[in-house]
Amino acid sequence: MVSLRTPASALGSTAPPFDLPGVDGRRHTLASVRGENGLVVMFICNHCPYVKAVIDKIPRDMRELAALGVGSVAIMSNDTSAYQEDSFENMKAVAAQHDFPFPYLLDETQDVARAYGAVCTPDIFGYDRDLKLVYRGRLDDAGRTPREGNRRDLVLAMGSVARGGAAPAEQFASIGCSIKWRM
Repeated sequence: MVSLRTPASALGSTAPPFDLPGVDGRRHTLASVRGENGLVVMFICNHCPYVKAVIDKIPRDMRELAALGVGSVAIMSNDTSAYQEDSFENMKAVAAQHDFPFPYLLDETQDVARAYGAVCTPDIFGYDRDLKLVYRGRLDDAGRTPREGNRRDLVLAMGSVARGGAAPAEQFASIGCSIKWRM
């Protein structure tokens, strides 16, 4: 397992478009998942211990942000032929098990991950109502040690953005397993 930290991003850049199949049997686009006050795009997978450590918090946090008009989507870009746990069928099971309130999409070509500059799972991008990047960082400060009562960086940042404020200037990189690129 290779652990990576997300690089600094060009805040203000525009969210790249996508059109991907979801575990719900429908195709989803950037326009279909955005909320009136912003969008969270998460690159996750099923097997990564960093994702598993926060998988129960993600639906809770996305529901809280949805109430503020922030849409959300999770995208799985790993090479499924090399990592069977990340297969589309297993994606369906994970989404059902954790009651995802957002689309969980397969990026089979890995083109969307490349367009976003995603490097690890989880890799989280927060966009304002104009789909300009305002946040790239971690879900919270718990890392691989799930615990309650910690600082919820993503919710704090995107909640501020949804209310017309700014994301914090100080943002903390996400850490996770590298995206499993096709050879």
